[in-house]
Amino acid sequence: MSRRLPSLNGIKAFEAAARTGGFAAAAAELNVSPAAISRMVQLLEARLGVALFERRANRLVPTAAGRSYHAGLTPLLDALAALTDQVTAASASRVLTIGAGPTFASRWLIPRLADFRRQAPDIAVRFTTGGGGVPFSDDWTCGITLGLGRWPGLVAERLFAADLLPVTAPALAARLGHPADIDPAAMIRVAHAPEDWPLWLAAAGLPRTTARGPEFQYYGQALQAAGDGVGVAMGIRPYIDDDLAAGRLVSPFQLTVPKGQQWYLLYRGAVRDDPGFTAFRRWLIAAATGPAGTEADMAAACRPAMPLL
Repeated sequence: MSRRLPSLNGIKAFEAAARTGGFAAAAAELNVSPAAISRMVQLLEARLGVALFERRANRLVPTAAGRSYHAGLTPLLDALAALTDQVTAASASRVLTIGAGPTFASRWLIPRLADFRRQAPDIAVRFTTGGGGVPFSDDWTCGITLGLGRWPGLVAERLFAADLLPVTAPALAARLGHPADIDPAAMIRVAHAPEDWPLWLAAAGLPRTTARGPEFQYYGQALQAAGDGVGVAMGIRPYIDDDLAAGRLVSPFQLTVPKGQQWYLLYRGAVRDDPGFTAFRRWLIAAATGPAGTEADMAAACRPAMPLL
């Protein structure tokens, strides 16, 4: 549907004159001559077919139509200015929207984000709740999730393995000499990962033991409970790496078991050449490789991946 709109210059001239009370003040604001303001207002009145001002000897007085028009125009022009600023600001900075599970974001990605910000201060980062249980969204630039490596229509690049390792508070770990010493009622569980304890217990030679400890919705909650001495949580890498390094959590045993899934960076092929995404991808792969990674590892990781269709 076509819009019948008057001249924007005429609207700006009238709104400024009505707001400031005269053509001279409006001219100073818009950096034109008072005669130009008068002419634009006259053309607007002719276009509308109504008088907007009563022109008296020393001042302008808006007519009833002029007062009504001015009352509606000012918020519209303010909204147009705000929208213009918003669009200009968005184009001036690069924005990445990253889909990541809450535990991955809080326990691994966010603690490392300051380093990315130092490397790319002009890129704004936004997080949305994602993860293996949430479909890849069209609003995301990329996603980081746990899986088997096949997402139709998306490029999937492996970041690191997801190994399972029981962890607990240092005081409790000191009392555990053998996997059989763990009280099943103290085996903290994660509701969406019921397979974790059975996998590790089978590898530890205790296939008939059943975890019966407190159950939490997310790994982050389970690990917090373990750190607070509630029991032993089945940790998953890389969630536990920082806590183990800092001594907040301790692993009583050296046995690690592959979860059967791995961590991947997901994105659509169309964003591959986006400068903001390219900078984030390179930083993420370097952070995932870690200080132990070799130059060969990095070169392999940074090769463009093929979409998995």
